[in-house]
Amino acid sequence: MNAQPHDPKDELLRTDEEFHQLAAKHHELEDRLHELTVKHYLSEFEQLEEVTLKKKKLQLKDRMENILRRHRQDHLHG
Repeated sequence: MNAQPHDPKDELLRTDEEFHQLAAKHHELEDRLHELTVKHYLSEFEQLEEVTLKKKKLQLKDRMENILRRHRQDHLHG
């Protein structure tokens, strides 16, 4: 029996290609947002990019949470 706590996110990163791709894109957007937040001044384009990136990142996180929720339900009922 495995004594380590079961982390569904880790399992999904290994076994679910869509979840893995969403997590990679989420991380990529997070890196770009960090680049923007360390700047003292953002051009209008950069301000728009920041808002757009935050929205995309949130959409990715929502999709990942949906997959995680479905995975948990499948394991509870399966």
